Order: sequence, then C-alpha cells, then structure tokens
Amino acid sequence: MQRHTIDPRPGWQQTVEAQGLIYPLTRYPDDSLRPYWDESAYYSFTLPEVEALEEVVEELHGMCLAAAAHIVDKDRFADLGIEDPRLAKLIAESWRRRDELPSLYGRFDLHYDGTGPAKMLEYNADTPTSLVEAASPQWFWMEERFPGADQWNSLHERLVAAWKRQAPLLPPGAPLHFAHSAGDELGEDLMTVAYLEETAQQAGLETVAISMEDIGWDRLSGRFVDQRLRFMRACFKLYPWEWLATDDFGPYVLDTLDNGGGTGSTLWIEPAWKMLLSNKALLAILWELYPGHPNLLPAYLDGPRELAHTRGYVAKPLLGREGAGVTLHEPGAEPVLRGPEDPCCYQELAPLPDFDGNRVVLGAWVVEDEAAGLGIRESAGPVTDEYARFLPHVIR
Repeated sequence: MQRHTIDPRPGWQQTVEAQGLIYPLTRYPDDSLRPYWDESAYYSFTLPEVEALEEVVEELHGMCLAAAAHIVDKDRFADLGIEDPRLAKLIAESWRRRDELPSLYGRFDLHYDGTGPAKMLEYNADTPTSLVEAASPQWFWMEERFPGADQWNSLHERLVAAWKRQAPLLPPGAPLHFAHSAGDELGEDLMTVAYLEETAQQAGLETVAISMEDIGWDRLSGRFVDQRLRFMRACFKLYPWEWLATDDFGPYVLDTLDNGGGTGSTLWIEPAWKMLLSNKALLAILWELYPGHPNLLPAYLDGPRELAHTRGYVAKPLLGREGAGVTLHEPGAEPVLRGPEDPCCYQELAPLPDFDGNRVVLGAWVVEDEAAGLGIRESAGPVTDEYARFLPHVIR
C-alpha cells in the first residue's frame, strides 16, 4: 500500500459531477470550499494485498452475522440500547426470516497500512454512503489515468446482480420505491439513492423515487402511500432504522412491518435486522465472541478496562455517524465513563495510519455476502469526520 501524488485532470470537477458526484467540494468552517473528491493523490495496492483484504472482509462479515445470531438467541438487545420489547421482537423476527428479506450492502471501515493485519473499526450495514464515488468516478478516473490497470471495484456489477437475485423476494406487481431525506443539503443521500435505483432498473425492476418526507399514511387503509396515493409495498430507504422506528410515524412502521411473506404490509430495505450490525455495541460483542482475533480491536461496553492503561481507547456512541461524539483517550489518563443516557462502546485506540500527514481509513464494501470494492478516505485529524476527502486507488 503506497500513496502517490499526481496532477489532477483538467476540468476534474465537471467530470466527476457528470458521473454522479454532485458534491465534489466540502465547505469548511472558514467558509472555504476544498475538494472532497481529491485526485491530487492516489493509493496503490498489490494484488496479493487486495486478495488478502477480500478474505478478511468476508470473514469479518461472517463473524458479524454470527454475532447477530448471538444477540437474538441470548436476547441481548438491551446491550444495543434497544429497550422497546416490541421493536426487539420485530428485529428478532426479521433476523429469523432473513432469507425471505432483501438485503443489499454494507461498508466496513478498516485500519490498514500495508504492514500488518487489517483491523475492523466499525461496520455500517444499514445506511452506508460514499458508494457513488467508490463505484463510478474512481473507476472512470483509473481508465483515464491508468489505462489497462485494475481496481478493487466490482460494485456496479454485483449490485445489479444482487437486485436480480433478490427480485423474487419483492412483492409481485408493485414498484420498488427508493427514498432519501429531503434534508440532505449536500446531495450525497440523493445521489446514493439515485445510483442504487439505477442499478435496480438495470436489473429489470420497476422503481419510484420519493423523499422520506413525502411518504404519506392513509388512515382508512392503514398503509403507507406515495404522492400518487399508491400503496408502498416495498421501499429502499437511506434512512437509519433507529430514526424510522422512533419518528412520529414509527408506530405505523412497526404496525405494518413486512418481515417476510406479509400482505398489506411494507417491506423495508435494508431489513430491520441490519440494526444489529450498525450498532457500535457489535464491536464489543465480537471481541467477546472472538477474543484475540487478529482483525479485531479489543472493545467493551462497561468501560475501557485495561485499555485505559495500556494502548488507550476510543469512546464511540452506539449510534454515532461521521465521527460525531467520538472521543480519544491516551493511555494512562483517568478513564472517563459515560452514563446510561449516553451509551457507548470503548474500543482500543488505534491511531489511523499516517501517509505524509494524511490519516487514512479503508472503506471495504460488501454486496450481499461478498467483498465488492474499496473506497479510501483521508482526514487531517485523528477522526474521520465530515471533512474527510475521498481518494481513488489502483492495483499495481
């Protein structure tokens, strides 16, 4: 794994915008605009490195599924902050009937610098973003800058194939709605959903785009409807389940949740059991089930334990995103425990690899149960946040 500097292509911004990346710049607190898509540098990997990372990702995914089964079998929903017994019951039912429910994709965030085993930082299996840039613009960048090179990137083909395989699980005769929040100012959620809708269309599915705010509730029929008052039988939502289940319309979601084989209900994609994999408590349960695993970092729910005095620790909110609420604690400092009103996971501190002053995290994609591609984000600070940059890569 190496980082290389390179001159950006003339007109790069217009190029990537035409390829669906309509958010190529990030506005900083000083009101300046700086590249989010950053092609002034790129990373290269050897083929054996990528093959080894693919194996790690698929092993981690299998371990996460085993952890989900453990949570359900041992009724450990409280460890995830899921206190509503009705929601827990529906998640458990969703898990037990998972073979009947479409489930598309997820993204592992990995600590890796090319010199040791990759370490799992977290898993977003419910609402992962940075998909558009990983699937499309970086592939076209490679073809233009390095013709004949290769890339860890089979995302598009695998997504289309996944929709084709899962089409029989969708309600017959009904379109598949694709929903995102209208409050998405940058357009990232909009374009992620639009891209996934395009892959579904290429798989032969009939689709309808809608914002979450435009989904209606028909009190007479007891069903969710779109703007044309069509019953929404199935909906892909880029909207976290913890919001979907607790918003004002959350009770209706739970009342009409199709966990497989239901009629008169709404089938949501991703399914409810994905809540088990996107919760940071998963990190502690994985360490409990697989202590000492080379691709895991020690993690606990009741406090940092020995980490406070050895390697240091990171406190992560169970449902945090883009680094929000994450705090870093060096070894030897007095442990800071969060109360029950702010539950978190305490994970060993693993400073992000530093390449020429840039802190890097690998985003490894899974489609269905297979490793499917790589996206790389860099940041100036120790936490990957909303100011991170996306850099392309090649296999040399």
